[in-house]
Amino acid sequence: MARHGGGRGWYGKVAGAALGVTMLAVGASVYTAQADVVGGATPQASAHAEPGGEARRVSAAIVHASDAGPRGVNITIDDGPDARWTPEVLDLLREHEVKATFCLTGVQAQTHPDLVKDIVAAGHRLCDHSVSHDTAMDRKSEAYQSQEILDAERMITKASGGVRPLYYRAPGGAFTPHSRQVAASRGMRPLGWNVDTKDFEQPGADAIVATVQRELSNGPTILFHDAGGDREQTVEALRRVLPWLKEEGYSFGFPVR
Repeated sequence: MARHGGGRGWYGKVAGAALGVTMLAVGASVYTAQADVVGGATPQASAHAEPGGEARRVSAAIVHASDAGPRGVNITIDDGPDARWTPEVLDLLREHEVKATFCLTGVQAQTHPDLVKDIVAAGHRLCDHSVSHDTAMDRKSEAYQSQEILDAERMITKASGGVRPLYYRAPGGAFTPHSRQVAASRGMRPLGWNVDTKDFEQPGADAIVATVQRELSNGPTILFHDAGGDREQTVEALRRVLPWLKEEGYSFGFPVR
């Protein structure tokens, strides 16, 4: 799983806000990490969502497999929610009756709680993608890593109305043994990917579709983005990829927990 993070200048605009939010919550985060290291109306929880409650430890191994079996694929959508693009992605998923995993940053979840609730209400799953999308967090202190993960979990859960993220995806794939253990201790399975569409580079919808078709043999988890820039190409690619996957005999699932 290759690191990615180039061309992500959009996150510089939220870094200051993210730092402020993170520092305000540092006390709660450090307490939570030390305890187990190694809103609006609550949406109707579907079979795919997990309401708030005691977090149960899961495996700290990075998962790629799909619970839909050998012909299953996992659609994963990173960096949102975004007011412009997330509704379009949700509409496409609804149209094709596909469930996906949305990897949300804490800042974006806090900014758009209604969209987080929409994601949950549609039966999709939530994933913690850190507070500020720091692709270099694996080179920073363990305390900082814990803070980014645990504060984002809290922010996403609050925005959702009480539904917790079930996965943790490190920004740019910047996992560490410590970050994986922290996430797993909170019931969030570390989530990798097999197909990086590189849609954040805006290579064109044709290129995004071709990447999926060429690299799907690598494994079932496909990485798209619904924030961090103009995602028109991503939306167009999804419009073509989702029916193609069905025509090829694939079914849609969630990453194994």
